[in-house]
Amino acid sequence: ALRRKRSAGWLFGEETPRAIGFGALLLEWGQTARSLNDALDGDKFAPPLLSAAELKAAASGRLADAPDAVRADVPDWCAPLLEHAYGDDWVEEGAALAMRPPLDLRVNALQADRGKVLAELQGTGAAPAAIAPHGIRIPPINGDGRHPNVQAEPAFQKGWFEVQDEGSQLAAALAGAEPGMQVLDYCAGSWGKTLALSASMDNRGQVFAHDAEKVRLAPIFERIRRAHSRNIQVVSKPAELAPLTGHMDLVLIDAPCTGSGTWRRRPDAKWRLTDRQLDARKGEQQAILDMAQAFVKPGGLLVYITCSVFDAENGEQVAAFRERHGDFAPVDHRQLWDGRFPGHEGAARIGEAGGISLSPALSGTDGFYFHALRRAA
Repeated sequence: ALRRKRSAGWLFGEETPRAIGFGALLLEWGQTARSLNDALDGDKFAPPLLSAAELKAAASGRLADAPDAVRADVPDWCAPLLEHAYGDDWVEEGAALAMRPPLDLRVNALQADRGKVLAELQGTGAAPAAIAPHGIRIPPINGDGRHPNVQAEPAFQKGWFEVQDEGSQLAAALAGAEPGMQVLDYCAGSWGKTLALSASMDNRGQVFAHDAEKVRLAPIFERIRRAHSRNIQVVSKPAELAPLTGHMDLVLIDAPCTGSGTWRRRPDAKWRLTDRQLDARKGEQQAILDMAQAFVKPGGLLVYITCSVFDAENGEQVAAFRERHGDFAPVDHRQLWDGRFPGHEGAARIGEAGGISLSPALSGTDGFYFHALRRAA
């Protein structure tokens, strides 16, 4: 119901729990007004049947006349931010962020290949992902269905795959970690990209994984063990990072952000987000960029990633960083994308000043932003 809160409320002319609940059943679950009333009729614990006015509203399906923000199912204050990011496509992208997501998996190349994992997941609807070379997708579910509990599968317990959105997989692949590199994952967070970097490097070189919130470090040790990753070093204290200054081939920042690109998975988040929270995140991102850049060696790469669709956290943040640090310049992102994922040239937006944006309507992924900057040699 939270996915379609605004459009469901508009359909019935009010944002009440009843209107939103019934609207979601009509818009998302494929119910009709008649099937709803049939289900409610005679059940003493059910809410009252749809009234004549509600039946008329349900039959009208009048969303075509709704304001753009309603059709996009976003708060009014977010509408200009989406329009700035997506132009004429913003309503379509907003609506796509309100849809149910697929379940995406990343095959751990250290332990298995995609064919092997697909064979283990027969009967789940699993198929190769559209773009990510190690990706597997289980389609979105309908109604009251649930995705299979893939983490109970023996293949998961053996470390053959991880749960990771395809957009996150693509961002990690674009970073270009190679065997023998010295890599710092500065905001390791949920560790999905840390493990992906380790696999890309075939357990050769070093991935230093750090996060300012120590409580987030705990799960990584079990995940490292299960993935059979041997080149990850967990760095919990900021002081332990000092010897890495100026020596990293690649520094990856998976920055804390509003998470607006993940609204498909966390529909409650878009109704709780405020402009003050956005401003707070922007301040954090600026500070992190300024700290992390010190670890990039001459000629090395600084990669900035968010799961936000707001340019204030993405291109604008990178532009401001470049004004403060003139020794960093963007790589050719068109060449980077086309080289990594040939045949998928139209599946991402490439910014005029660099940067790659992924989105649910265009890319079929969560919303992600990727920007790679090379330090002058």
